[in-house]
Amino acid sequence: MPLLVTPAQLAALRDSAPRVAVLDVRWRLDRPDGHPDYLAGHIPGAVWVDLDRELASHHAPEDGRHPLPSLETLQAAARRWGLDDGDVVVVYDDWNSLAAARAWWLLRRSGVADVRVLDGGFRAWTDAGHPLETDDVVPEPGAVTLKPILDGVLTTDGAAQWPAAGVLLDSRAPERYRGDVEPLDPRAGHIPGARNLPAAAVLEAGRFRDAAALRAAFAEVGATPDVPVAAYCGSGITAAHTALAGALAGLEVTVYPGSWSAWSNTPGRPVATGAEPGAPG
Repeated sequence: MPLLVTPAQLAALRDSAPRVAVLDVRWRLDRPDGHPDYLAGHIPGAVWVDLDRELASHHAPEDGRHPLPSLETLQAAARRWGLDDGDVVVVYDDWNSLAAARAWWLLRRSGVADVRVLDGGFRAWTDAGHPLETDDVVPEPGAVTLKPILDGVLTTDGAAQWPAAGVLLDSRAPERYRGDVEPLDPRAGHIPGARNLPAAAVLEAGRFRDAAALRAAFAEVGATPDVPVAAYCGSGITAAHTALAGALAGLEVTVYPGSWSAWSNTPGRPVATGAEPGAPG
């Protein structure tokens, strides 16, 4: 199944495929509620998705800022979005496809076979001259059946052990990886043994780089097809983006949903600083 779709392909798909669901997942750190932006203009027929409430749960600090939602929460949300089994699902946002990748990853891991990300997101759609709508789309409830996510997910203990036998990627900006700054979590630095592959390294002008360039970017930090690869970020959103970039490059990338927000809130977990990975914990 394709992983990305262009604006022209999405427009054609909506005209030709029997069941296409379009999901608007606008969210960003400085503006977590993207609903006002959605109401100001969205792709025709797109349904608003609340990342904080539908694509995440909220528990103890050591679980991180965006733990995975329960199966019940995600399935209820997907049915609210109008999803049925067999639908083609296209997701988009307006922030480098970070939030869209979280939706892509969750739905794919939950058994939805055909989920695609609009490459370039909302900006690509408007730049291409396609129309917008401003209504709050409320579809007929769907009947999709999701399954529990049983693989491709890393726990905090698993993240500690991963660098000893594979490559653990930190998807945050270099200054946060090094520990120069930490605007959100209680400790600065990175998981010992992790290597830095910022989300910006897999993008070019807001779109994913081509497969060859992605493979080169991953290979530069030791992430090749012959080693197990996992990723984390601040709270598990950007890590899903790294998993999507990995899939485009032909790599299977396991995701640590708790990410640095979980690790830094868990007593006794060691922290490395500086530009080097440091010895695995």
